[in-house]
Order: sequence, then structure tokens, then C-alpha cells
Amino acid sequence: MKGVVLAGGTGSRLFPLTKITNKHLLPIFDKPMIYYPIQTLVDAGIRDILIVTGGRNAGDFLRLLANGKDFGLSHLDYTYQEGEGGIAEALALAEHFADGQKLCVILGDNIIEGSIRDAVEEFRKQPEGARILLKEVPDAERFGVAEIQDGRIINIEEKPANPRSNYAVTGIYMYDATVFQKIRRLVPSKRNELEITDVNNAYIREGTMRFNFLEGWWTDAGTFDSLLRAANLVAATRKAAKEVAV
Repeated sequence: MKGVVLAGGTGSRLFPLTKITNKHLLPIFDKPMIYYPIQTLVDAGIRDILIVTGGRNAGDFLRLLANGKDFGLSHLDYTYQEGEGGIAEALALAEHFADGQKLCVILGDNIIEGSIRDAVEEFRKQPEGARILLKEVPDAERFGVAEIQDGRIINIEEKPANPRSNYAVTGIYMYDATVFQKIRRLVPSKRNELEITDVNNAYIREGTMRFNFLEGWWTDAGTFDSLLRAANLVAATRKAAKEVAV
């Protein structure tokens, strides 16, 4: 299985911090934001990774990450997204890289406490389809929300005013090779973007979507509040780990 980190966009919600750098290069406690999703993939046993970036500071990723030696990798791939066409449009750029293999896709501003290794291993054994990770949250209206019935996801609604559950779709998605066919069939949303929720609902309609619940804390880091929250969560986790070690 291959891994894709989506780290494009303009980071407008974090302006003026993003006036001179890409959002995913901002610090989360003691490391650049992009380190965390890459490490999540590496910890899950994925070694073949593509970074999808964009904007005026895309070259900074190469200077920072090089070939991935800080993660024990010998090679990293890079590609460039022009503009902001949505998560699904960014993922479409990975088709050549995927080369027919399964993918584990993670948003570059998603920071988690735990591991996705078990979910990745389950998806490796899954004959076809997709698998996503869900997390119960108190503010589900901020996210894509999964409606679950009889142990299956029957629909995902994007940022609903009245969520049908408290289970948010985290920014970690696993897809088989048919994801690119599904993306090509998408129609732009009202935001004029190709939405990843529409991709996920396409898998739900064909009955091949599976899911796991994500253990530990999870946050994005795309706003000032969540950027601070991510740093505080990482700091508290590191402190707790040191206290246990002592």
C-alpha cells in the first residue's frame, strides 16, 4: 500500500502566518506540521509516500523533507496542485503514483495521538472498496458526519446543521484503485470544488465502504484555535510519556 499526504491549499484561515509559508510547514509544538501525518503513515508500515503540495512555497517542502531520511525513508515523491480545487482534485494528482495499488490518504493538517496500523492492516486484507476512520466529537456540525445503521455507514453529510450522529469523518481515507474513476465522475460543489465526501458516498452507494473508530485524540490544525489545540495536545502527550518513562 502507498501513502499520500495532501498538503496543498493557501491556508487562508491562518493568514497572516501563511503569507510567507505553507500552512503545513507551521510548527506544532516542536516539529513542522507536515511531520505528523508522514509519521502516521510510517508508523502504519507505509514506506512509499507522495506529498501533494501547492502555492508559492512548495519548494520549501523539498528543502525540509528531502528524501525523507528523518523518517527512515530512502525516497519521497512530490507533486504540485495548482489552485484550490478541493481534496478530491488534489488526490487525483496521485493516480500515476498509485499505479493501481491501494492508497492511504491523510490530510496534512490532521494530527492524531494513536496509530492507524490496525485499520491499515484490515484494509490490506479488504478485497475492494474504501475504509475511513471515524471519531466521536462534540461539534460534529464542523465536519463530514457519518450516519451508521446496522454496523454500516449509509451516508455522509458534509457540515450538517443538524448532524444525524456525533461521528466525524477524520481526514484519513483508504481507497482502492477505483477512486480515480469516481473522482472523474464528480461534479463540482457549490464551492466549485471536488469534494472528498462525494467520493466516500460513491463507495457507500456501491456497498464497499468500511470504517474503524480512531482511538486517542484527533484534531486538525487549520484554524488559529485548532493550531493552538494541536500544539497543546502534542505537548501534553509528550509530557505524559516522559513522566511514565521516569
